[in-house]
Amino acid sequence: MPLSERIENAVDRALALSQGEQAPERLSGALVYATTPGGARIRPTILLSVAKACGDDKPVLSDAAASALELMHCASLVHDDLPCFDDADVRRGKPSVHRAYSEPLAVLTGDSLIVLAFETLARTAEVDCTRATKMILSLTRRTGMPNGICAGQGWESEPKIDLGAYHRSKTAALFVAATEMGAISAGHDPEPWYDLGALIGEAFQVADDLRDALMDASSLGKPAGQDDLHGRPNAVSEWGVKGAFERLSDILAGAIASIPSCPGEAALAEIVRMKAQSIMPKVPAGNRV
Repeated sequence: MPLSERIENAVDRALALSQGEQAPERLSGALVYATTPGGARIRPTILLSVAKACGDDKPVLSDAAASALELMHCASLVHDDLPCFDDADVRRGKPSVHRAYSEPLAVLTGDSLIVLAFETLARTAEVDCTRATKMILSLTRRTGMPNGICAGQGWESEPKIDLGAYHRSKTAALFVAATEMGAISAGHDPEPWYDLGALIGEAFQVADDLRDALMDASSLGKPAGQDDLHGRPNAVSEWGVKGAFERLSDILAGAIASIPSCPGEAALAEIVRMKAQSIMPKVPAGNRV
């Protein structure tokens, strides 16, 4: 089964846990709206790719991990779009959740998706309690304080921002969760997989900074120019467009080189190369100055 199909099926199974006759109808609809149709599903794809490279001996664990990670990512997008943060009207080419359902329901949608992510992982304890516990711990560490996506959002309220720490928390954290949880789901030690996740996450953030600076809203499916608008630190302001592209290429090369030795190492390296191409901003070479 293609990874994309595994991911969509896993997300659907997780969402089914949140639906029921006695559930509030609009909030139930908002959860589905926030998660489907999905975007590139890059994080769960990386997670399943790592699991496969490590043997993927218990697919029920890796599928649950992939869906939990995507639910957490979607929750972060719902919260990021709120008026108190980015105040974004559009996400993935359609009205953001707070625009489609109201601000209170958007807050509840993000909260509900976070809880659902951990419930999805907790249910795998029936299959393998040790691996389930380790996956929950990994996602917890990459979500909260001091180094998770909550910390990443928190950096934006600091008077002085450490760009490296900001990027590691805001974007790289869930990519680290992807590589760690993929390894854990297949019974492997997560520690050697940290660098791959961190480098992919850093590359994704630099690419996102470039897209924000160089592309328009219709191409992005979300508002453009948000870094300048909100005064956020970013790779383009730090290194310039040319420097940011050079930095992105160096990071991606380092990511491929960091892949630990495993049965599926060559196949995983090819997947990382393909994902690298997919995140590279589509702008004319003449603009890279």
